[in-house]
Amino acid sequence: MRVLVTGHHGYLGSVLMPYLAARGHEAVGLDSDLFERCLLGGEPLRGPWRSIAADLRDVTAGDLEGFDAVLHLAALSNDPLGDLDPELTYQINLEGSLRLARLAKQAGVGRFVFSSSCSNYGASGDALLDESAELQPLTAYAISKVRLEEELDRLADERFSPVHLRNATAYGASPRLRVDIVLNNLVAWAVTTGLIVLQSDGTPWRPIIHAEDIAAAFALLLEAPRAKVHREAFNAVPAGENYRIRDLAAIVAEAVPGCAVKLAEGAGPDPRNYRVSGEKLLAAFPGFRYRWDARRGARELADAYRAAGLDRAAFEGPRFKRLAWIRKLLAEGAISHDLRWTAAAAPARS
Repeated sequence: MRVLVTGHHGYLGSVLMPYLAARGHEAVGLDSDLFERCLLGGEPLRGPWRSIAADLRDVTAGDLEGFDAVLHLAALSNDPLGDLDPELTYQINLEGSLRLARLAKQAGVGRFVFSSSCSNYGASGDALLDESAELQPLTAYAISKVRLEEELDRLADERFSPVHLRNATAYGASPRLRVDIVLNNLVAWAVTTGLIVLQSDGTPWRPIIHAEDIAAAFALLLEAPRAKVHREAFNAVPAGENYRIRDLAAIVAEAVPGCAVKLAEGAGPDPRNYRVSGEKLLAAFPGFRYRWDARRGARELADAYRAAGLDRAAFEGPRFKRLAWIRKLLAEGAISHDLRWTAAAAPARS
């Protein structure tokens, strides 16, 4: 199929694009590329695909003509970044995304696979939640995801089919690394400092999933018969991959022997606490298999960090943390308050 992937230069998009190409799809990417310098290995990912350099909010109907599907990943991508300016989060993640979907429908795009989130479930305690559970989003990021799911369902008809992939917290190596997500962060602490530092008291639950397994789930919902996915939400969570943060720390300690676990100064309970079932997706597609678990992922991350020469300065610097990087670009005058590139940034970017 001919597929438009928004946010294709991001942490997940950089893994998804080669996966789609390997499956024979003609994938085209669209990204404003705010994180163009946030590379783990120093070289940008290249592949047999075309890229459209554009802000999500500036997409035209013409940009969407001729596509069979849109895989929509572009967003302000985590809770701290969303809290930088909640109103801007809604403008991009909700209003900009809804505008994209309307233009896609107008252009005759048949399927719209939305990268939603298990953070939609919010503070839910120890119960194992499926897709019918009450949504309790706690942050601007999660609220924008919930509201967009609702708006996309209103757009659905016999020609336009939205489907929501509620990803667990991602982890794993990517050309556009992030260390502001839990397992990536814990392994980075271990490799670069010899310590595993917990930012909370370690008790909250998190479902987690490898970036490659997210790519596989996207491809599954892209290729599935319409009747199986139309207006459906699917949790992307491998069986057994809900962990307390302290248990993830223990797994990292196994992958990077000799590390001590400690609590960050002032660490306390994290209100984001949820366990999530992924059985619906596996029941709907019994032939589908996830490939990764936390132990294998922790070893992969440790090897990738060492191979790239990741040190403490790079880990603690802004390059691999979304909020810190955006603040750096703002301070440099490279982007404006609405997160668009400025004219001053043009010479450096070229």
